[in-house]
Amino acid sequence: MKTFNLPDLGEGLQEAEIVNWHVQQGEVVKVDQPLVSVETAKAVVDVPSPWAGKILKLHGQAGDIIPTHAPLAEFDLDGEAADAAPAKPAAPQPIEAKREVVAEDSGTVVGSMPTGNDVVAETAIIRKKQNQGPVHVKALPSVRILAKQLGVDLTNCEANGKNGTVTADDVRRLAGVEDTTAARAPAPAARGDAPLPRAAIKYGVAEPLRGPRRAMHASMTRARNEVMECTLFDDADIHNWLPGQDVSVRLIRAIVAGCRAEPELNAWYDGEKLQRTLHERVDLAMAVDTPDGLIVPVLRDVGRKNPQQLRADLSRIKEATRSRSVAPADMKDATITLSNFGMMAGRYATPVVVPPQVAILGTGGLRYDVMPVMGGIEVHKRIPLSITFDHRCITGGTACRWLAAVIADLQKAQ
Repeated sequence: MKTFNLPDLGEGLQEAEIVNWHVQQGEVVKVDQPLVSVETAKAVVDVPSPWAGKILKLHGQAGDIIPTHAPLAEFDLDGEAADAAPAKPAAPQPIEAKREVVAEDSGTVVGSMPTGNDVVAETAIIRKKQNQGPVHVKALPSVRILAKQLGVDLTNCEANGKNGTVTADDVRRLAGVEDTTAARAPAPAARGDAPLPRAAIKYGVAEPLRGPRRAMHASMTRARNEVMECTLFDDADIHNWLPGQDVSVRLIRAIVAGCRAEPELNAWYDGEKLQRTLHERVDLAMAVDTPDGLIVPVLRDVGRKNPQQLRADLSRIKEATRSRSVAPADMKDATITLSNFGMMAGRYATPVVVPPQVAILGTGGLRYDVMPVMGGIEVHKRIPLSITFDHRCITGGTACRWLAAVIADLQKAQ
């Protein structure tokens, strides 16, 4: 008998929640056959079998939270598998595996760990394009809840979402129910995205934090314990912008300009060792609001990309984040963060620095303000800015100069 432990999913998390098992106790499985789907703070992940053999025991049920490296399944290996050496961990890149019942599946290997005296290839595959038959339906937790409320079998839904994901509209269409959200909700503001579908609210019921909200608890607790935060506020006057400017792209460009003027804000800080690491490359974390909570993917090397490349990256990472298919590699090692909360509401804020980063820029909603100009007054459009920095390693003067460089870039016509 061999024990397969929950692998390290490569996201810095200590646990994952079981979504559903793809096998049953007593079933004979093959190498790389999907065993279970688990939900982390960032994505729904398929964990494949590292061995061929018979499943003796499954640890945990749907909804259970399993610690990383805790037992996941017990195997009785067949003769050939018992004599063979364990499979080598695959390289961290998309792979294709052939299965008897499952069509080709492209995924990302995200972890390996030692078990006993051997190193076992414990891999997890981020859900991407796959046709797994009626049992394995791809849908967000909120969509599954909606289907249950409407009495809809997800296996009968046509999947029109990205990468074959069943959406809330697909569920409503099968149920013959129109989306009444727009009818009963106030019209969305001119700026920002349309409201996201939310899971059913249960009043008066204590529920455990799961997924992104559980990860948020951990990161915010660490930030509270380790960072001495200070925030500066100002506005950038964009009255002279030429038509067709992409606000998000301009903000990214301005952050790069600030980091070139004051590289100390594009850094990591280790408070225990009193060590600071400056980064030449700007890897920008972008906070994205999802139905399950805030997720923060990373745009790589934004200082070397043109506006078209930045816009393509923004669209790709935003869609991948909201569909919970973002790769673990796209969730780590950011050097500075942008929180564009003003797309929803708010003018100024005190955004939270997540260590080891030392700075985060928050941008409020665009405003038309009355400005004194040459003895008269004019109405100008302005962007509210809030820069929070770790005052343990960043001085107020450095933060002011960084913010001034950001404002100067934003106030250029193009």
